[in-house]
Amino acid sequence: MTKRKLILIGNGMAGVRCLEEILKEAPDRFEITVFGRECHPNYNRLMLSSVLQGDTTIDDIVLNSYEWYKKNNITLYTGETVTGIQTEKKTIQTDKGKSMAYDDLIIATGSNPFMLPLPGADKEGVIAFRDIKDCETMIQSSEKYKKAVVIGGGLLGLEAARGLLNLGMDVDVVHIMDHLMERQLDVTASTMLKAELEIQGMNFLMNHQTEAILGSGRVKKVTFRNGKPVKADLVVMAVGIKPNVGMAADSGIETNRGIVVNDYMETSAPDVYTVGECAEHREMVYGLVAPLYEQGKALAKRICEKDAGKGYEGSILSTKLKVSGVDVFSAGEFVDDPTVRAVRIQDDFEKIYKKIVIRDNKIVGAVLFGDTSESRNLLNMINNETDVSDMSQVNILQTNDGNSASTVADMSDSETICGCNGVSKGDIVSAIQNDKLTSVAQVRDCTNASRSCGTCKGLVGELLEHTLGDDYDSACEKESVCSCTTLTHEEVVSEIRTKGLSHTREVMNVLGWQEEEGCSKCRPAINYYLGMVHPADYEDEKESRFVNERMHANIQKDGTYSVVPRMYGGVTNAKDLRKIADVADKYEVPLLKLTGGQRIDLLGIKKEDVPNVWKDLDMPSGYAYGKAVRTVKTCVGEDFCRFGTQDSIGLGIAIEKNFEKLNTPHKVKMGVSACPRNCAESSIKDVGVIGVEGAWEIYVGGNGGSSLRAAELLCSVSSDEEVLETIAAYLQYYRETARYLERTSHWLERVGLEHVKAIVLEDTQARIELIERMNTALANLKEPWQEIISDYKKKHDLFEEKAITVSDN
Repeated sequence: MTKRKLILIGNGMAGVRCLEEILKEAPDRFEITVFGRECHPNYNRLMLSSVLQGDTTIDDIVLNSYEWYKKNNITLYTGETVTGIQTEKKTIQTDKGKSMAYDDLIIATGSNPFMLPLPGADKEGVIAFRDIKDCETMIQSSEKYKKAVVIGGGLLGLEAARGLLNLGMDVDVVHIMDHLMERQLDVTASTMLKAELEIQGMNFLMNHQTEAILGSGRVKKVTFRNGKPVKADLVVMAVGIKPNVGMAADSGIETNRGIVVNDYMETSAPDVYTVGECAEHREMVYGLVAPLYEQGKALAKRICEKDAGKGYEGSILSTKLKVSGVDVFSAGEFVDDPTVRAVRIQDDFEKIYKKIVIRDNKIVGAVLFGDTSESRNLLNMINNETDVSDMSQVNILQTNDGNSASTVADMSDSETICGCNGVSKGDIVSAIQNDKLTSVAQVRDCTNASRSCGTCKGLVGELLEHTLGDDYDSACEKESVCSCTTLTHEEVVSEIRTKGLSHTREVMNVLGWQEEEGCSKCRPAINYYLGMVHPADYEDEKESRFVNERMHANIQKDGTYSVVPRMYGGVTNAKDLRKIADVADKYEVPLLKLTGGQRIDLLGIKKEDVPNVWKDLDMPSGYAYGKAVRTVKTCVGEDFCRFGTQDSIGLGIAIEKNFEKLNTPHKVKMGVSACPRNCAESSIKDVGVIGVEGAWEIYVGGNGGSSLRAAELLCSVSSDEEVLETIAAYLQYYRETARYLERTSHWLERVGLEHVKAIVLEDTQARIELIERMNTALANLKEPWQEIISDYKKKHDLFEEKAITVSDN
């Protein structure tokens, strides 16, 4: 079969992404030729600001290398511009004299920066901020000059200004409007952004209309109609873009603002198509990546003669960005008018602002500043036209749990993970499972998720962990904490100690994290290490915890939650049972289940009901979701069992009350059995205690999960107090030397039981210091405790008493 000749005019993000989709649909259908004006392969234009700011290099932002073109048999002409199209003859001409025939033609010429027609705009030192050349010019200028003026207070202008500040230049930002980013932010969010950027060093000239650019040869000064002139060695115009339609118009193809297309991206000329910023669809021209990629998918199906369905039907505009280090999100309508109502939350101390615009009980727009964690949920509600009439403000905006560490666990398969590339949760899960992917890089290469702006890398990482479960750690096990850094867990802890680092962001900044926001793997780890190193004064960062820990409940496969109140040692009473029964009736809990940890699990609770369920229960959490001490399982003990030699219930309750809420690298489960018959399964627990005649045996490193491991005998002790002291020393040494998400079983195999014995049992000074540090950690989790009397016979009073101390010896 003879291949059709396909020519792509434009080597940018939209056009090449369309080729990728075509190659997926029909890899052998076309003989492909690409013409690009720039002397580079396809690169990520969104990341130019990062190059300018020194966070990455030009090589790092290349999306498709020269090898990719060669591998896919694509002929690429860089530095060559198509100058004409003869639609009747189906040929094109270039500025280098080439003439080439086509069967199908895709125009993806993008946009040109809009340059204000000002006197002096042609002077040396007056540029736009649109491509690699502009970026290089700005970097070179900063080496010779110090004063820059950026005209335009939109996103591009602010990113240019931030980059110039990083290059050591003094920067004035000139904006004709009275607030910044007026196309994305309302006045309140814009005002907060301006204040934040002024702290960073930007100077703003608002409501200023530029009149002229002065200088002999090179720019020296900028004048205004309504203000004093300012000095300038470099002027960057960032006042907008205009679709590049000149060649299409000259060729007789219908144009308006852009090249006019239908829902299948077809132009008025036969076999000529258009995607990207140069396309005008239903009188709309899009400048954001996500709509352009949606257009590419629609065109790929059409040109490959696959079922294109309804084609491309337009996009709801949404933007999630980081403007000079500040998170902002905007979607749909955000301007107040008589037809809408709004929900607003503003926290000037935390510098957070959230506005939800509602019309006819449906969310039609949103603005988020400082915390964009709800952005995907809100965008889905906008797209799905969700009825919010029965939802409270708290349910629409989940601000009470520090939910900025985004989670994918409760997202449906149809919800989008990567907005730029239109990749859903279901797409990624299928790729992980079918192609056995184990890293963010592999997911990116396979699905394109996180390939453009990169802000969804954390979500992709979290989805990997959610999908692979226990296999994720072993499959992705590396020397470093994660792909954001080359440092090991041990090196990060050491740096925190030696440098006195005290916040997650500080750790990432000082230690040179490759990803400014980190990811779902390193954020919880850093949060844990900071709390472990600074137990007395560290404030836990809820936003760095996993969703289950933030919700205080375990998410289930259908999106509902499981709530497990604590029952110390598996012992309960009529009062607590009535509470659980009342809650089950009130919230129509579909299933009550006795757990292996001797507690009652309330399953099937709706997400919005979880806070009220805990409030009505008025019981401590069993931490069934936490990287913490979860439960201490006990047998009935010597009071009732004819084989029992010790009071297992009393000791189990004392252990649980003492160590509850303790943060650990991974979940910790314990058990106390009154005799070697081991009814509490102590021999497969992280810490297991077994009663023998006149003594307790302490076992460690057991695992009853998928990697079954029998616990090993650590020691035998004669008193309850020694049990508590030994557990305290052992757990503290585990907390200080284990890697985050490393179970005690894996840790013990790595460091060795004899080594642990030498530290915890034989080195008296080390043991005392470990117990003291454990005391400090526990003191910040609960009220100061009184020592529980060693007579555990009074079990009916134990619920009223406080936890036992492990250091009063």
